Amino acid sequence: MKNIRNFCIIAHIDHGKSTLADRLLEWTGTIDKRQMQDQVLDDMELERERGITIKSHAIQMQYTYEGENYTLNLIDTPGHVDFSYEVSRSIAACEGALLVVDASQGVEAQTISNLYLAIGNDLTIIPVLNKIDLPGAMPEEVSDQIVELIGCKREDIIRASAKEGIGIDEILEAVVKRIPPPKGDPNGKLQALIFDSVYNSFRGIEVIFRVKNGTIRKGDKVKFVATGREYIAEEVGILKLQKEPRDQVECGDVGYLISGIKQAREVKVGDTITHVHNPAEAIKGFEDVKPMVFAGIYPVESSEFENLREAMEKLQLNDASLVWEPETSAALGFGFRCGFLGMLHLEIVQERLEREFDMTVITTVPSVQFKVHTTKGEEKLIQAPSDMPDPVHIDYIEEPFVKVQIITKAEYVGPIITLCMEKRGVIKNQVYLTTDRVELSFEMPLAEVVFDFFDKLKTISRGYASLDYELAGWRESDMVKLDIKLNGDTVDALSAIVHRKKAYEWGKRLCEKLKDLLPRQQFEIAIQAAIGQKVIARETVKALRKNVLAKCYGGDITRKRKLLEKQKKGKKRMRQIGTVEVPQEAFMAVLKLE
Repeated sequence: MKNIRNFCIIAHIDHGKSTLADRLLEWTGTIDKRQMQDQVLDDMELERERGITIKSHAIQMQYTYEGENYTLNLIDTPGHVDFSYEVSRSIAACEGALLVVDASQGVEAQTISNLYLAIGNDLTIIPVLNKIDLPGAMPEEVSDQIVELIGCKREDIIRASAKEGIGIDEILEAVVKRIPPPKGDPNGKLQALIFDSVYNSFRGIEVIFRVKNGTIRKGDKVKFVATGREYIAEEVGILKLQKEPRDQVECGDVGYLISGIKQAREVKVGDTITHVHNPAEAIKGFEDVKPMVFAGIYPVESSEFENLREAMEKLQLNDASLVWEPETSAALGFGFRCGFLGMLHLEIVQERLEREFDMTVITTVPSVQFKVHTTKGEEKLIQAPSDMPDPVHIDYIEEPFVKVQIITKAEYVGPIITLCMEKRGVIKNQVYLTTDRVELSFEMPLAEVVFDFFDKLKTISRGYASLDYELAGWRESDMVKLDIKLNGDTVDALSAIVHRKKAYEWGKRLCEKLKDLLPRQQFEIAIQAAIGQKVIARETVKALRKNVLAKCYGGDITRKRKLLEKQKKGKKRMRQIGTVEVPQEAFMAVLKLE
């Protein structure tokens, strides 16, 4: 055990985690030249395309230092704020972390929040200054920021360039010297923490775990503590680029377990594996995921509902932060109400359903959770606008607020404060980290942050500002349910819960947007935005008309009028029984309101 090191790489998005992981694998000879490619651990097409890590990946390396062989278990983690749950799980399985900071960008918001996660779990931090070969690098200034942030010595910071392979030896040495070996009792009762799971269509579910105490052997009868299920460990092994079966996985090591588990809900990330005949306690200190954004996902064809359910179950295995339950909608039929960690997470899930499972889905307007206090004194959690009780029965509504941390260049402070004020934010603090970098703290409603706040923030600050947020509790707000009606019928999939001050503006813009998106029919379509019974905005999509006067050449006006009246009667009859076709773009129009 004294020669095992478990560590993860944490950083803000785009600071070079995956590239550094590539170099470490190359340097330790885990991968030969033939298998080498950029972002070798990111095995999803989507991750490669977007250049982001979505899922944490564990891999084992062998490294020789001063004549001794060391086993290094590396976990590469995502950097985007939406996937911080993946990071928290990876941190739970490690004793140390490489904190990677880009020498040209400096310390950013996600760097700080991931660092606090790691310090909270008593991890040893090794600061790495990456990309020092860039012409825009500012190694001295950024080193000052790191020293101030962690309180380490300047000589502790390793200068590296993952792309050029500079400083990789120093990093490997530091991992061996500075990170402590795992603690645990190899002869004690088996305790292994599940920190990930992957669905394999041939072999069932592969469980990825870290052994805290004891040893797990092939053929053991094991039990999952939280679910109470028992299995036989058909195959255990370690994670190289491909899985390598072993007879046993020992204390302190990271490995995988295959035991023909077919059902997704039988594996809970954060659960403990122990022996059936000699059980141990569950491992403490693993928090449940809290979804921030809720949206409905519906199959385009209602007959595909069961296939969508299967796809969601399999996807939940590869993505433990996805939460869902079945729901029905008058407009869209049967589907699921899903909880996501943020808008990027929602986009990724939708894209993965289409690519990996060949499902075409319609996504409704995302919303956050609200607490409705009724006049009878009850408290209800509302996730979808359709669950909202009648305004008569509502005493008051509370919405979730978040603490937002923004780190930006000094010149963008003004526009960013203005943006946050527009989004009903209150500024709490403003700290100058250096002469040119400012940390702003706000309290804002979550509903305002999840929509397009991140995009606007990046636009205003030319990509420099970085964002991190955490829940700060519930506050009372004047929220109303805004309904969209087409020809008098409410379309529940387009409803939204908005602040009363913004309702008129929102309704008006949405009606205008829908007017452009709805195809013209043979009859007139009235698009209305309403709060309760009160209509606050209206647009009309004009009917397509056949030119019935084409055959009239000359002649009296009464002949023309007769034909027009006849057409008018036909249109009227049509309007009574007409139904409106709504394209998928219309459901997403709400997201793109400027």
